[in-house]
Amino acid sequence: MKKLLASLFIVTSVITMSACSSDNSASKESSNSSTKETTDVSSGASEQAYTDPKEMKDSYDLVIVGAGGAGMTAAIEAKDAGLNPVILEKMPVAGGNTSKSSSGMNASETKFQKADGITDSNDAFYEETLKGGGGTNDKEMLRYFVDHSADAIDWLDTNGITLDNLTITGGMSEKRTHRPSDGSAIGGYLVEGLLKNVHEREIPIFVNTDVTDIKKNDGTVNEVTVQVQGEKPKEITGKAIVVTTGGFGASKELIEEYRPDLKGYVTTNQEGSTGDGIKMIEKLGGQAVDMDKIQIHPTVQQDKGVLIGEVVRGEGAILVNNDGERFVNEMDTRDKVSAAITDLPDKSAYLIFDQGVRDRAKAIDFYDEKGYVTAGDSIEDLAKAINIPEETLAKTVTTWNSEVADKKDTQFNRTTAMDNDLSKPKYYAIKIAPGIHYTMGGVKINTNTEVLNADNEPIKGLYAAGEVTGGLHGDNRIGGNSVAEIIIFGRQAGQQAAKFVSES
Repeated sequence: MKKLLASLFIVTSVITMSACSSDNSASKESSNSSTKETTDVSSGASEQAYTDPKEMKDSYDLVIVGAGGAGMTAAIEAKDAGLNPVILEKMPVAGGNTSKSSSGMNASETKFQKADGITDSNDAFYEETLKGGGGTNDKEMLRYFVDHSADAIDWLDTNGITLDNLTITGGMSEKRTHRPSDGSAIGGYLVEGLLKNVHEREIPIFVNTDVTDIKKNDGTVNEVTVQVQGEKPKEITGKAIVVTTGGFGASKELIEEYRPDLKGYVTTNQEGSTGDGIKMIEKLGGQAVDMDKIQIHPTVQQDKGVLIGEVVRGEGAILVNNDGERFVNEMDTRDKVSAAITDLPDKSAYLIFDQGVRDRAKAIDFYDEKGYVTAGDSIEDLAKAINIPEETLAKTVTTWNSEVADKKDTQFNRTTAMDNDLSKPKYYAIKIAPGIHYTMGGVKINTNTEVLNADNEPIKGLYAAGEVTGGLHGDNRIGGNSVAEIIIFGRQAGQQAAKFVSES
């Protein structure tokens, strides 16, 4: 570690759970800054160490483009397989959208489920995810995904990233959403843990390093063009390339191209999620799929595009309209809950919860710090504070508590996240409306994470993992599956790229 630290400079990142602004105009300018940056990315606080640009070599065994969860996971696996990988990141800090993850990581048949007495199965996970995606998921990818989910939880735990606190997200029948022990948002914890493992293995990680092109030589993808902190572009070669650049949820251009109906929606995405990797891979002949499948998350604070995590509903919150009435099964899939909110006259709603929910969902503390939470000593006080009918809201909560006691939602047939009623003062509300959250589309890969061309044949030397890829989630992503995807397929990309390099 002494050798590593001698070649690193420190960037202090104040990690808060939120989103960067949805205005992307300053993205390139900010990523070219070599000064210390303070960036809103996730919860907690951390010092992030990055490699001095002067240490950058012309060649590495493996070049990984993107320093989110999938990229760092791939780098760790490649290093453990004996390679010398490098990670290149265009933003001033590592983490990408992973930093902003909130609810947790889905996995089935895990040791932590068994310890909690939860009986789950990979088949149930598969079928519920397939149903959530409207049956349009890539079934081969989905099968690999669920069957390797428990191994991914174990791998994280082995590397000091323990996710032993369980909750549930919409569309799932069991508690299979794994999160940190204290119930906090997973994003900052996961990024810190992966970065720690990257540093311990002395894997170079360069930020403010924008990959602008990926090239093929002699039939193999093995070269990238990078611009480091605004300096003259240079070429870096690798024996293979792994692309983990994330989706395009912050690209107004691509959103309007594929879904003009979503023009003007706020986005929860960090400003670097602009689809760069997809564009570069398409230039190499890679196939893009499901590009019009863009997920709208139902609970987004509209001023700053901050995601209000599904964990709030997963721990027992309800949704009410401006008349103080429930209008939907809060634990239905994200597309259905979003549609129900959009159909309301005001196209917005309130999350209503009590102190018990707040105690179990630690992310709420951050929402409160940012000023998004309204409180009341009683339900009537809360209703008055948010200007909705007091008697109606009180009746709604009383009815809900009775139905929780009976374990039967007679109005909307909610069957999950009914372990606790809303009876512990204080009472709270957060005003929300839908926002752009996730892009299900991206480049097509196989279960070996090899990028496929238009003929569904692998492009030699080119691998991809995470939100840059498409097909796994179908029409709609289940909450908690994106974190699982970056770890499961990030591991596979690192392993398969290492195998390719060693056999070349």
